[in-house]
Amino acid sequence: MKKIVTVALACTGAFLICAGLRAAGDALGYAVEFDMESEIFSRYGDAGITEYELDRNSGNALISDDTQMTLFTANGILVGETRLCTRGIGGASHMYMLRSYQDWLKTQDDSYVGQGRISWLLDVPQLHNRRAPGNTCLSALYESGNGKYCESYVESRINDSKGCGAVMRVAPLGIHYKDVSVETLMEEAAEISAITHGHELGYMPSAALTYILNQIVYSEGKSLREIVSDAIRKIRDMYAETEHVNALCSILEKAAELAVNRKNDIDNIHELGEGWVAEEALAIAVYCALRHSDDFSKCIIAAVNHNGDSDSTGAIAGNIIGAYLGYEAIDKKWIENLELIDVILEMSDDLCHGCQLAEFSSYSDPVWESKYIDMMRPGSEMTQSEIAISSCSLVINSCSCPKYISRFKTLKKHSANGI
Repeated sequence: MKKIVTVALACTGAFLICAGLRAAGDALGYAVEFDMESEIFSRYGDAGITEYELDRNSGNALISDDTQMTLFTANGILVGETRLCTRGIGGASHMYMLRSYQDWLKTQDDSYVGQGRISWLLDVPQLHNRRAPGNTCLSALYESGNGKYCESYVESRINDSKGCGAVMRVAPLGIHYKDVSVETLMEEAAEISAITHGHELGYMPSAALTYILNQIVYSEGKSLREIVSDAIRKIRDMYAETEHVNALCSILEKAAELAVNRKNDIDNIHELGEGWVAEEALAIAVYCALRHSDDFSKCIIAAVNHNGDSDSTGAIAGNIIGAYLGYEAIDKKWIENLELIDVILEMSDDLCHGCQLAEFSSYSDPVWESKYIDMMRPGSEMTQSEIAISSCSLVINSCSCPKYISRFKTLKKHSANGI
């Protein structure tokens, strides 16, 4: 049976931009992530870094751990969705995400064994490179041990970190689901983030970014400024009882205010921070997207030329402005020479179309089944025992939280593809 695709071209473009061009901001910023402004401007000139710095060995603009982990976020979403579609049982995305992130950990530490794999991305050799992974992500995933499901990572805090290592990886959640309520998606973004970052300001910014991306892609007639304002109100309402909600809302409001003044970008960014913590990283990205809402290049260039966490602020800004402007508005130089662009676009396409398999359907898709049921890249070799271990452990983890099964049953018909 021929695969039926009902997704509009505009939607496809949004997925490609959110995944592909967030990697552009990441790769541009990765070259200067740990450099001070004086070093950046001395090396690249008064405008700072404005073009990719290509790796001497591969000739590519290298991605960082930010894009690596974003790919594994997408993988966790699609593994869970595929299980629900093909087995009729499953749960919320965060049920699968710890396992997916622990697969990423295997790419960073060859000695880490973990449980059976759930990520075909393990078969991509270029992902087995350490690109300045965050210590909080590493330590939290090591500490999580056997990957057993936790009903609420927000309520069972693993640490008190508010670093930006969570908000930089959650974008696929906001762009994948069309008709699941945005409140549910925001809660999921917080849960996924709290796997590694337990402070309120470690996971609430992820909820805010998820709202912004979801509304950019799926709402009609809203300006970016309106969407950001709505996100602030939504966060204030959802987290009214939390200690730090005002801190997050205040810095986002400040970002919106700075975006319309006449100061230069670097001075405005100094007022927001350096982006090493999540609320600052999101605020810098929001500022750059609002300030340069008609120019992708200017947005990500502004987002990376500062003292702070340049790859993360560039990646988040790329998410926002790329989705907002649309594919045709982007200079194609940001796609050329981008490391792993083929894998990034492959994952983007999978996110866009979603799982089209069904429990009682005769339709088959061997490539999809290989990636999200057998957990291996088509053409890769994996022993039957490895497949059995992966499938068995996935069953154990995914059957332990009935609370979320009915809540996400709608994924069969509410994914971005409309099924």
